[in-house]
Amino acid sequence: MAIIINLDVMLAKRKMSVTELSEKVGITMANISILKNGKAKAIRLSTLESICKVLDCQPGDILEYRPD
Repeated sequence: MAIIINLDVMLAKRKMSVTELSEKVGITMANISILKNGKAKAIRLSTLESICKVLDCQPGDILEYRPD
């Protein structure tokens, strides 16, 4: 996939666990793990907004495009 999800990088920078992010954003740990591991096929903009709010970052800090 050409879209890379750098959620694990942002979690490490903010010293936050998947569990803590899950609780603050209000989505399951399983869904956070799917995003973190790059297995997600889509993400709701409202979810992305919540993640950015909690991690105090921009969408570009989490999502990256790399040509194949």
